[in-house]
This record gives sequence, structure tokens and C-alpha cells, in this order.
Amino acid sequence: MDTASIEEEIKKIEEEILSTQKNKATEHHIGKLKAKIARLRAELEKQRSAGGKGKGFSIKKSGDATVALVGFPSVGKSTLLNQLTDAYSEVGHYEFTTIEVIPGMMNYKGAKIQLLDLPGLISGASMGKGRGREILSALRNADLLLLIVEAARIKDFDIMIKELYDAGIRLNTHKPDVIIRKTGQGGLIINAPSTLNLDIKTIKSIASEYVTNAEITIREDITEDQLIDVFMDNRKYISALVVVNKIDQYSKAEIDEAVSKIRNWKIIPVSAKTGIGLDELKEEIFDTLGLIRIYMKPQGKKPDFNEPLILRRGGTVEDVCSRLHRDFKERFRYAQVWGRSVKYQGQKVGLEHELEDEDILTIILHH
Repeated sequence: MDTASIEEEIKKIEEEILSTQKNKATEHHIGKLKAKIARLRAELEKQRSAGGKGKGFSIKKSGDATVALVGFPSVGKSTLLNQLTDAYSEVGHYEFTTIEVIPGMMNYKGAKIQLLDLPGLISGASMGKGRGREILSALRNADLLLLIVEAARIKDFDIMIKELYDAGIRLNTHKPDVIIRKTGQGGLIINAPSTLNLDIKTIKSIASEYVTNAEITIREDITEDQLIDVFMDNRKYISALVVVNKIDQYSKAEIDEAVSKIRNWKIIPVSAKTGIGLDELKEEIFDTLGLIRIYMKPQGKKPDFNEPLILRRGGTVEDVCSRLHRDFKERFRYAQVWGRSVKYQGQKVGLEHELEDEDILTIILHH
């Protein structure tokens, strides 16, 4: 099928979904139609990508984490990048000032956080408008997205969320706990908790669009869209913060009204121009990324508080060893820790010990 035929088919199925009355009896049918659309969209994307239109943004990830600035043109992404980092991104009072990716490094609490200023998104980006597919592809590699909006243009927010969703980006959620094991025969076997809201008929209707024989184990309550995401296996699950910019230009009432329309999100109101709210934003970025600082203490010496080692929350002594030197794990005897992760200060721990923010660590090696 060529792209025009696929687009036509998607349109037809979308119309059928809209005209189908939603109730328990039609649930499995709608589920199957949604699964069909997801499969067709993936096929469409494959064909468009094969066309090789436009060059992609080449971004080398560096630092302890990567944060991408997302927003429609002229919301102040470039000004924000310049305020938070050592980069300089051209600032203009017209749309599409940024035509390439501008990277900058934000140094905060000893962490080096890479920030990327991407060209502005526009409606239809997921379908390739305004270099949209390249922008969305670059976003998929980020550890955190800053969704930047302006109080007067809060309606842009829903459009932006839809574009990200249509590009397979799932915000502030985790990959559903579902295991699909393909089998040679036996049809579809479903293992699911009795408390699941999705009925078995709907699960089978969706699954039949992707597999003929498989054992599907569902370990948590999920929606039909989440089940489709599992089968598509190309979704990216990324954390996001909402930044309401240019608050210096609006009254408190206008800002409150704008924020009330998107209140289910973690929102930080700022003015990139005047610097209001930027300290809180830096703190939120650090916290949402789940970064922790570990201070190394060589045996018999004082800890180095100037240059902490940055790990992700849940990081272990083994992670530190891997970062420091490739043979540290083989030569490891034990470690000593001072801080919140131990019962008493200077406690001896093994490689699997989980560290916490601002722990002090000494590693003892076999010679």
C-alpha cells in the first residue's frame, strides 16, 4: 500500500471509531480498530522514513543527563537555554529562530546536565510538518522533556501533548508490565488478574492484529491503548515538567487561570527574561532526573566535596566501581559508607549496596 492509501485507510477507521457507540458490547471491536490504526501508522512512518527526506539532527549526548526543551515557536526556549547554561542560542522576536539543535551544559550541584534547544514544534509535527519528525526523533533520546508554554497560549499545550503522543512518546508513565511470549501453536493464551478492567475478548481482539500464537501475561491494570503500546514496542517513556514562561508579562490571575487548565502536571512558572523561578526549575530538573551526589573519600584522606560523582537514584557501589575503573569490580574487597544509606557511619558494605544523595564513599581494593 502506498502512503496515500494508508492515510485513506486510517481516516476510514478513525471515522468508524467515532461513529461506533462505546459500550461493553463494542469494546473489543473498538480495541481491534485502534490496534489496526497503530499498525498502519507505523507502516506509514516506515515508508516516510525510507523516503529519506531532510537531514536528521545529529546530537552527541554528553554530561550526566540530557534534557530537551520542547515548545511551539516563540515561547522563549532560546532565552531559557541561555539563562540556564553556557550556550548561546539566537533569540529573535519572530518564529523559527532556532533552525538547528543548540546544546548547552547546565552545571548544578556538581552535575553536568545537557540541555537541548530544538526548533519549535508545530501542529502536524508527528506527520512531518516543519521538520517535525526529526525534532520528535531527537526528543526520544532525552532523559527529561521541559514542555514550555506561555500563559496566553495555553491551548498549544494540548496540541503539543497530542503531537508527542502520536510520535510514540509517553510522558510521566512507565512501560506496562506485560510479557508477550510468542509460541509456535496453541492460539492466544491470556494470563491476567481477575481485577483487570479489560475483558479477555478485547485483549484477544487487539492481540490478533499482531500475533497468532502467543502467551500474554498481564501483571497490572492497563487500558487498551497501553496494551497496543506493548505490541508496537517502539514507545519511549520519558519524564516531563511543564514550564509556564514569560510570567513577567501577565497578571497573577491570568497565570493562575492558565495553570488551572493543566493542573495534573508538575508546573514551574518562570520568566526566562528576568530570571524569576529559575532556581526552582533547576532544582526540579535535578530532582526529576533522579540524580544523586556521591563524595569519594580516598582511604585515610578527607572527602572531595568539590567534584561529586553523579549517579541515578538507585545507584549502587558496583555502579561507582564501573564508573571509576574497569578493574575495580574484580579487585573490590569492601566499601565504607558515611551518610543516609547506612545504619551507622563508616559501615562496611558490598557491591550491591544502594547509595543515597550525598553519601561519602571509600572503596577498598585488593592490591
